[in-house]
Amino acid sequence: MFKGHPKGLIVLFFTEMWERFGFYTMLALFTLYMKHYFGWDTEKSGQIYGLYLAFVYFTPLIGGFIADRFLGYSKTINIGASVLLIGYAMLSIPHPSELFFYLSLIVLVLGNGLFKANISVLVGNLYDNNSPLKDAAYNIFYMGINVGAFLAPLVAGFLRNEAPDLIYEWIGIRVNGFNLAFGAASLGMLISLIVFNVFKTYYLDSDRVRHEDSMLNGKQISPEQERERIFALLVIFFIVIFFWMAFHQNGFALTLFADESVRRTVSIFGHVLTIPPELYQVFNPLFILILTPVIVGTFGYLAKKGKEPSTPAKIGLGMLLTGFAFLIMVAASKAGGNLDNNSVSPIWLVSTYFVVTLGELCLSPMGLSFVSKVAPPRMKGLMMGGWFVATAIGNYLAGFVGRYYHVWPHSRFFLLLSVLAFASFGLVLLSLKRLKHATREEID
Repeated sequence: MFKGHPKGLIVLFFTEMWERFGFYTMLALFTLYMKHYFGWDTEKSGQIYGLYLAFVYFTPLIGGFIADRFLGYSKTINIGASVLLIGYAMLSIPHPSELFFYLSLIVLVLGNGLFKANISVLVGNLYDNNSPLKDAAYNIFYMGINVGAFLAPLVAGFLRNEAPDLIYEWIGIRVNGFNLAFGAASLGMLISLIVFNVFKTYYLDSDRVRHEDSMLNGKQISPEQERERIFALLVIFFIVIFFWMAFHQNGFALTLFADESVRRTVSIFGHVLTIPPELYQVFNPLFILILTPVIVGTFGYLAKKGKEPSTPAKIGLGMLLTGFAFLIMVAASKAGGNLDNNSVSPIWLVSTYFVVTLGELCLSPMGLSFVSKVAPPRMKGLMMGGWFVATAIGNYLAGFVGRYYHVWPHSRFFLLLSVLAFASFGLVLLSLKRLKHATREEID
């Protein structure tokens, strides 16, 4: 999988993998923690969930600017990773007050802002801008994200549900499973820091603020060309807002659907298994691990035939698939999910995760690649931060519309998400010619 790619990609793969392990361990339990520990209702927890995710993905704009102008990428990443480690450790402290809980979230937001955009810039800087390996590199990097995301809910579920009883049996001490899981997130950040610093020689050449790169392919980028590139990025940023608004229902509406509408037990070869609601978040990263080699191989085959879709076209395909994914949830709601009586087959939810994962693989890593290719070189960190600002807005809207999950029938709620995804696909089609023009590799 890494054949032909620089060794720095492997280092950044594992650095991001462990950082995302921490993020998704926390996120797998975030809604349930607010519900069971603080006893907050859906409206309040939805507002906090949306605001947290919004700020988590807004602050990379600031972190990218700091790296571009002042600190460079690796130094900014190191500071951010250290702050994240502290934030997860704060969450692991037993019996927090509401104020301390909010303070922990603020620390996590700040750390993520310094970390998130800049490691994505480092990946792109490993390659020439016209390298045919860049799209595949972001697919591989995205797979690293999802190895961590796959492990996270498994570990979170075990630490929340089974580990406290095992610890009590072994040493006679009662511990809170939520706090154990947050401690594991902090440990993941420590491993991420170690990997990033021990093997730094493999990526240091890409850790530079490239002010001299206002030149591309030996020619000066004109102000008009720079404006064209920024406009193309803004169009993509607007479109993906609606993807993230739908996708990040995985931690809210889809988790509540799993908790209240889906059957808790399944029979496999005569064995009855209980599936806790947080475990369903495993399916998205699991499908990414399975499907990434298929997607990379398919696009590689099409590239050899001269038929590979453009990066913007892949993003449009991702929006189309997302629309179909939430149509499945409309059907699941009408099949009994609206009743909130834990009667719906798990297959509905698993199928939704499968289709939305296909959409994600066409959209999210390709969006990172698009930013790396199109962003004016003197503001790569800032523009990569802009991608995450679009994600932030989508994440806030995930919580904003999430408050209506228990107000409307679930089928109407999921239909809204589906319609918005299809509308975004239509916008990609209308803008495709201009978006493809912005990705051209030669300066006219």
